[in-house]
Amino acid sequence: MLKLEDAEDGLTRHDLDETPLNAVLDDARSLSLFASSRVIWAAGAEAALPRRVTETTEEGSAGAAIADFIRNAPPGVVLVFDCGRFDFDGEDKAKLDRVMKFYSAIHEQVEFRPYSPEMARRLAQETARRLELQIGVSELGFLIEALGADAARIVRELEKLSLYAGTERKVTIDDIRQLVPNAQATTIFALVNALGRGDRKKSLDSLDTLMRDGEYLPLALTFLATQFRLALVAQEANLKTSQQIQTYFTKQGIRMWRDRADQLQQTLSVFSKDKLGAAIEKVSWADRALRDTRPDDRVVMEDLVLSLTRT
Repeated sequence: MLKLEDAEDGLTRHDLDETPLNAVLDDARSLSLFASSRVIWAAGAEAALPRRVTETTEEGSAGAAIADFIRNAPPGVVLVFDCGRFDFDGEDKAKLDRVMKFYSAIHEQVEFRPYSPEMARRLAQETARRLELQIGVSELGFLIEALGADAARIVRELEKLSLYAGTERKVTIDDIRQLVPNAQATTIFALVNALGRGDRKKSLDSLDTLMRDGEYLPLALTFLATQFRLALVAQEANLKTSQQIQTYFTKQGIRMWRDRADQLQQTLSVFSKDKLGAAIEKVSWADRALRDTRPDDRVVMEDLVLSLTRT
């Protein structure tokens, strides 16, 4: 364990994108004149792998070097390889499996998997109770949605909200919009629902809110397109409930937390299949218009709203 008095001199950071693996191992073997205990932190562990899988000789040599270090590690030295580039699921899974095989000589491998949506909600509730933060269920769901169920960001933003709101009053949606990055995304879902109901006034109001909050309209259009496409997929798969939606998309490798599934279910409830198809076509038109020479992005988005709410 790194002693407190060794904390400054005993910690060394490397990046394997810039430093060769052998240089990191040589540093870990070196004795320090200033610290009796050392931690060598090597970020970008995946960069040490040969670029081509066929380079088995090079890969075997590197693996042997790591195994040799483990057998003859100096006392008081801890070497940590940090791999944070790949996810545990989807297309990255095979790449991560190769990284784990490359470092298989290291028996103490620790996985930091992302929180599931349910775990993220429990964490948010526990953190709010610990901070004595007055925040309702809907506001907490809004926060989790805005942060994509990212556990570290949820804790950080709740702590920020506790400093801002204190313990005397309840946290509001406006508080979250002001303090939490990307919270404007939820306004886009309000726009989707208003479009589905054919509520032109509410749709234009939501668009105006996005403009006042400084939302980049091409990005907002991308959110709209994603929402409509996912809803169309869910409709063709005959998904009816939020639970069915969450289970289906999770199996497809698409991150889907409960609040996101609820929003998709709401979209399904207000959009028919024909209306979803028409909406996707009109969003595609708006995307081309935003890329073309035009007087104002807002004009394009307002034209989209008017066409989707035409009776």
